[in-house]
Amino acid sequence: MAGTWACLIPFILVIPISILTKQVQSGLFVGLLVGSYLLYPNILGGAEHMIKYLISNIVVKNNIRIIVFLYAFAGLVGIIKLTGGIKGFVHLISKKVKTKKSAMALAWVSTLGTFSEPDFRIVTIAPIMKALSKRLGMSKKRIAYAIEFTANPVIALIPIATAFVGYMVSIIGQSLKTSGIHQSAYMVYVKSIPFNFFSIVIILVGIYYSFFKKENESEHLENVHTDHQMKSFNQNKKGEHIPPHTTDLDGAGTNLKGSFNMETGTIISEPDIHGERTGMFDRNRLNGNTPNHADQQEDLDAAHRAYIKETPIRPWNLIVPISLFLLLTLFLSWWDGHSKANSFFNAFIKSDMLGVMLTSLLIAVIIAFAIFIFQRFPVSTLVTHFVKGGNELVNVIIMLALIWAVTAVSEDLGFSKYITSHLTSWIPHMFIAPSLFILGAVISYFIGSSWGTWGLLMPLGVTLATQSHTSILMAIGAVFASGTFGAFASPLSDNTVTTCTVLGIDVVKYARSKLVPALIAAGISVVLYVGFSFFG
Repeated sequence: MAGTWACLIPFILVIPISILTKQVQSGLFVGLLVGSYLLYPNILGGAEHMIKYLISNIVVKNNIRIIVFLYAFAGLVGIIKLTGGIKGFVHLISKKVKTKKSAMALAWVSTLGTFSEPDFRIVTIAPIMKALSKRLGMSKKRIAYAIEFTANPVIALIPIATAFVGYMVSIIGQSLKTSGIHQSAYMVYVKSIPFNFFSIVIILVGIYYSFFKKENESEHLENVHTDHQMKSFNQNKKGEHIPPHTTDLDGAGTNLKGSFNMETGTIISEPDIHGERTGMFDRNRLNGNTPNHADQQEDLDAAHRAYIKETPIRPWNLIVPISLFLLLTLFLSWWDGHSKANSFFNAFIKSDMLGVMLTSLLIAVIIAFAIFIFQRFPVSTLVTHFVKGGNELVNVIIMLALIWAVTAVSEDLGFSKYITSHLTSWIPHMFIAPSLFILGAVISYFIGSSWGTWGLLMPLGVTLATQSHTSILMAIGAVFASGTFGAFASPLSDNTVTTCTVLGIDVVKYARSKLVPALIAAGISVVLYVGFSFFG
């Protein structure tokens, strides 16, 4: 069966099932199961070998290190949230925000402290920007743009200290191994960054939208409506008793009705006298039943005040662990490779980057625990939040394991040989990178997952580039760019949903409006891929 059309069946199943169920894991599971039965067509053979494929790929040295890194990094973020590092950081940099432009600048500059993971960044900065939008009369949609322009697109370009790096290096390494290429996966990733054209272009488009584009009519009406609601809200609250020790960004007091859950980015509300939830992220909202604007405003105010009251303001609880991790990664990268290299910069190339990042992270976690325990945070609470933070990436870890296994099954079915003898013969070499980008952009838009798209397309992209003798770096960049498109533009993207939920924006309308800058950036990216393929 090796080298026949049957090797495409796992991938043929994965993509439509992922789109239909809106879950990449379900498509990967079916693809792995069917692929296992194609190789071992008996009652128990397929199931038994499916388990073997999963386990044998998980325990591969680099794969298990990726899993540990992702879980530990998410755990570190969890305890930083708990100890007030996030709130302290945004509080530190928001003191001087007096104008709309300075607020936009805050949204962009805050990337320096929140670049580790897109949802982490969104949950960190969006509540603060929401409060500033009320005070300065800003469009929530424009704020959402600024946050998302600097979330997934920026983080995909940073080759160190992000939750993306390990995963991106992992799928590149697996794809290179499948194609028989023996190069450092990390260095290949770094060299491919300039070819992630969509991320680069959408950031430039974002600068224009944030600082130079004039407000359109809908944004102006939104600002007028917000100002009117806030005046009415403040007038209605005059004369009400303000509970002592309650902090209010706008000067209007209100009884606490909920709390902001920094573990999940959700607002958990107290039941009212009728037993209904009053928080912003209640079941009615998630089902599409949107309350009126005044209720949204009041609920967010209450929840945000609860968050401010209960969480300490300690910016160094974010700055110290993250800075330590960054500095250790740089130093240990040099230290690990200096004995194998003949120059300073070559030492970084020769280092075992995955091992270095894991070691740096472990040291940062240990020191962070020591600092927080010294600050009298209970050990049991720290451990609980560390585990909760790690558990937020369990779905990603499951997806990784399935991707590794599906790749192995497809290769045993003769995927590379089939690609070599068929696809490379009818796709013009100069259109491989543009085709990968367009295909991936369509897939990522419908499944809403950058990581899922990368995992699905990277083996195909590297194989096509290898067999057609075109630029592997451009193919890898095109795959990463295509996934970033969906993470930014798709209404199913967790980035989109999280941003809209925190800011109180209609998901479908907002996603539709984002298509304009996304398609502009995508069109420019296609032109660049074609141009570099012809003349590069």
